[in-house]
This record gives sequence, C-alpha cells and structure tokens, in this order.
Amino acid sequence: MLPDGLDAILTGPWGLALMCLLVVGDAFFVVIPGEVAVTALGALAVSHGSPALWAVILGAAVAAFTGDVACYLIGRFVGTERWRWMRAPRVSAALGWARGRLDSGTATVLFTARFVPFARLAINLVAGASRIHPPRYLGLVALAATGWAAYQAAIGAVVATVIPGGPIVAIIVSVIVAVGIGLLIDVVVGRSRRATAVRPGTEAQDGRGP
Repeated sequence: MLPDGLDAILTGPWGLALMCLLVVGDAFFVVIPGEVAVTALGALAVSHGSPALWAVILGAAVAAFTGDVACYLIGRFVGTERWRWMRAPRVSAALGWARGRLDSGTATVLFTARFVPFARLAINLVAGASRIHPPRYLGLVALAATGWAAYQAAIGAVVATVIPGGPIVAIIVSVIVAVGIGLLIDVVVGRSRRATAVRPGTEAQDGRGP
C-alpha cells in the first residue's frame, strides 16, 4: 500500500490538481512529465479505487486542452520568431517541420501532434501563427486532448489490472511503460523528420528536383 501521507495526496483532489498542473506545463516544456502523471493516476484509479478513472481522464483532457490553446494564443499574438528561444536551431527546425505538416493536413496533424511531446508545442504555435480559424482549431484540439487523456490513463489502468502487487507496483510499471512508448514515438518521429529533410536535397542532387 501507499504511505499514508502520499496516499492522502495522490488519491485526493491535490493529486488531480498536481496532475493537471503538470499536463498544462507539459504543453510548453517537454521535460515536464505530464504523460507520466496521467498514466500513474490511471493506474492508481484501478489499483486503489481513488481517484475515479473518469476524473483522471476529464482532468487530463481539460488540462491538455488548456495548454495547447495557450500555445496557440502565443503563436497567434506573439508569432514564432519574437522570442530568442523560438530562434534556437532545434526549435526553428521543429517549427519549419510543423508548417509543412499543417499544409498537408490540418485535422490529422493537430490530432496526432498531441501524442508527440515536442511536436505538440511546434504544431500549436504554428497553428496560431497561421491563424487557423479558432472554432475549427478548438474543436480539433478538444477531440485530440480527450483522446490523449483517455489513452494515457488507459495505459495505467491496463497495467494495474494485469500486474499484481498493489498501487506502488502498478504505478512504477505503468510509468516505465509510458516512458518506453514515449521514447519509441520520439524515435519514429525523429526518423520521419530526417527523412523529410533529406529527400528534397537528394532529389535535387539527382537532377529530379524542381
């Protein structure tokens, strides 16, 4: 079982509040473990019975939506070049990648970007700078945030159902699984970006470019 002090924090309103804070922060800073927090509480919801799984999903969805919309508003009213960190090589590359992705399909990109930590920041900033129609953006992001919250909480819930050992074991294993999935997604997306960047140069070198 969980220690009394930790039990009181994680299973009560403070646990949900902390999770929501981490998820909002995760929209801006990829080092903040928003996914891990949702997965851990999803495991706790099943293994301990509190907080309720629906409350974890709802809280995570609202927090994810809030963070993504905040990034959109920054892109819309500040742009993507005004602040120094936006001009850093890695951020500039990600923003360029995001512009290309949004041009190819707004709905698909806005939904899938929610599941990729660094991509979600770039996509939402560029969506704001591109002035995508707000009602359309809000609807797509709300759907993406809900799907992401349910997915992350489900990872913890499934692990807690399958793995015996109580809340602590369920949380530890679910966090390891969530981190592993996140790293795998990062690797796949990174390879996709590199392939996209190399392809135009290769075509030009072969004389097939525009």
